[in-house]
Amino acid sequence: MRIVQGDITKLTVDAIVNAANQVMLGGGGVDGAIHRAAGRELYEACLKVPEVRPGVRCPTGEARITPGFKLPAKFVIHTVGPVYRDGEHGEPEKLANCYRNSLALAAESGCRSIAFPCISTGVYGYPIEDAAEIAVREAGAFLKAHDIEVVFCCFSEYDARIFEKLLQGVK
Repeated sequence: MRIVQGDITKLTVDAIVNAANQVMLGGGGVDGAIHRAAGRELYEACLKVPEVRPGVRCPTGEARITPGFKLPAKFVIHTVGPVYRDGEHGEPEKLANCYRNSLALAAESGCRSIAFPCISTGVYGYPIEDAAEIAVREAGAFLKAHDIEVVFCCFSEYDARIFEKLLQGVK
């Protein structure tokens, strides 16, 4: 596991994870940035993902995969993190499922490297300290049985420092 501070759309890895919304057709933050960088083809590929119920292509905690199109990454793994209320409404388990399901989908797709943004910590309001702890824990558990490079791509220096502290405790 390693940390990179910067723009996830510029990373040369097999898969980048998109902190998507349930409809998967783009949005703000990292979701919008990934859609813009990948090009219109990503939007069209997402439209082809079947809805599991009206307006929902990817329920919270699940993951879907599409090609990366104009991105350096071969794939985009879309996952929907929970909107944070107070941590008492299943948010930790739903966020853990985002990491578990994204990692499993990457492994099933033959990926050797995957980059994650800070899922749910933007407009969804998940506290970065708690979210990073879940991310590192789930990636660490996955890596015990799988050989894949996990990159945590943090947009801000503050977030990167939080991940660095957690990773120092893992090594």
